[in-house]
Amino acid sequence: MIPPADSLLKYDTPVLVSRNREKRSPKARPLKVSPQQPGPSGPVPQPPKTKLPSTDPAKQAEEILNAILPPREWVEDTQLWIQQVSSAPSTRMDVVHLQEQLDLKLQQRQARETGICPVRRELYSQCFDELIREVTISCAERGLLLLRVRDEIRMTIAAYQTLYESSVAFGMRKALQAEQGKSDMEKKIAELETEKRDLERQVNEQKAKCEAIEKRESERRQVEETKHKEEIQFLKRANQQLKAQLEGIIAPKK
Repeated sequence: MIPPADSLLKYDTPVLVSRNREKRSPKARPLKVSPQQPGPSGPVPQPPKTKLPSTDPAKQAEEILNAILPPREWVEDTQLWIQQVSSAPSTRMDVVHLQEQLDLKLQQRQARETGICPVRRELYSQCFDELIREVTISCAERGLLLLRVRDEIRMTIAAYQTLYESSVAFGMRKALQAEQGKSDMEKKIAELETEKRDLERQVNEQKAKCEAIEKRESERRQVEETKHKEEIQFLKRANQQLKAQLEGIIAPKK
């Protein structure tokens, strides 16, 4: 037989039943049909509304234990094995041993002392279930109240986990949007840089044209200035010659 994973919650010796659950071992206690105990990260059920029988206190404790801590079941070689929660009362030494086992398992499974740690959470949940079992055997009402506290804690943790997962999904969406926006901005920057180079090339061409026009106009202006000076010199010489001729004509008449 391959037993299920070891737990801090104390169980009775496994008993063999048939696959269809019609035949049971004579040692098996009557079971109350109830869902399997959820894991720490699963949905948290409401506390069972168990009516306390007014007959046998031991049978009452068994029924409540079967309701709040369902038995473990597994199949091996087409045979169904069931292991119910122990209904044996606990002593002070059992509590001390439970604390020692908790510390030992925390060390063996290398649970983190701080922060979020699924291993530490699982072990403390098993320890809390064992405490609920021990308290329920001595006082059923106190055990049911502790069950309400446990389920409230699980619902709170599940709410925080849902909020954390939704925040992570929201962050991933924002990161993807930012990454997509980044690629779009990089593409736009590349287009603007290409446009900038084209404009710079056009500016350089226009500057070259302006410089060529200025040079050509400067040369033309120098040529015109030189021509203008030559015309002035020519006109001055012609004026002087005319003056000299006039002076030569006027002088003999006197």
